[in-house]
Amino acid sequence: MGILIVDDSPDDRQLLQSILTNAGYEDTLAAESAAAAFRHLGLDGGKQAQTRVDLILMDIVMPSTNGIEACRQIKAVERFRDIPIIMVTVKTDPVDLQLAFAAGAMDFIAKPISKIELLTRVRCVLRLVHEIDRRRAREQELLEVMRQLQEANQMLLRLSCLDGLTGITNRRQFDDFLDQEWRRAVREHTPLSLIMLDIDQFKSYNDTNGHQAGDECLTGGRCHIRSGESAWRPGGPVRRR
Repeated sequence: MGILIVDDSPDDRQLLQSILTNAGYEDTLAAESAAAAFRHLGLDGGKQAQTRVDLILMDIVMPSTNGIEACRQIKAVERFRDIPIIMVTVKTDPVDLQLAFAAGAMDFIAKPISKIELLTRVRCVLRLVHEIDRRRAREQELLEVMRQLQEANQMLLRLSCLDGLTGITNRRQFDDFLDQEWRRAVREHTPLSLIMLDIDQFKSYNDTNGHQAGDECLTGGRCHIRSGESAWRPGGPVRRR
């Protein structure tokens, strides 16, 4: 996991990097100012660094832009709101700490830096980040399962309302639609008309040419009509003599 160290003191940056690297945190990056941190994160409009940042160790007392203001600006960006920021500072005045927490900081470490305290707090925060990532991944999996289930339900609903051969609505859908229109006609006092269609002598055609030819006929395929037979074609029944 990537850790970004933001501190204007070269000695403090080197000390933090040394402690973290020796503890197994190899993806550590350093910035000498808030502006340098913004450049690394891409907040200045430039290209974001390739290393993912999972934790920021931010000094409060820095020239130009202090750590509290830098924390506020980082947290104002949607994609950085969940990145934990630990303030590393010599200022332990309650007012300063309250301002830091109000800006979005998660915790603080007092200077001079204690190796045990630093590693303990970093370990706890990164464990929390890992758990959040795991839960998000699980949520995404559940959302995908729900999406697939919804699609399957919609497909089943369509299949339950359509004839498997022709793809037109079946008797069940017809009954539901007829009931709906009947109620509408009663409610609005309007007439309701129903048109019944029949395929002339289709059973005879089916028996003579086979069920496969009958299926093709129903779905709009070519009908092979012999002399004296009558069968359905798009546009109506056709009789050949």
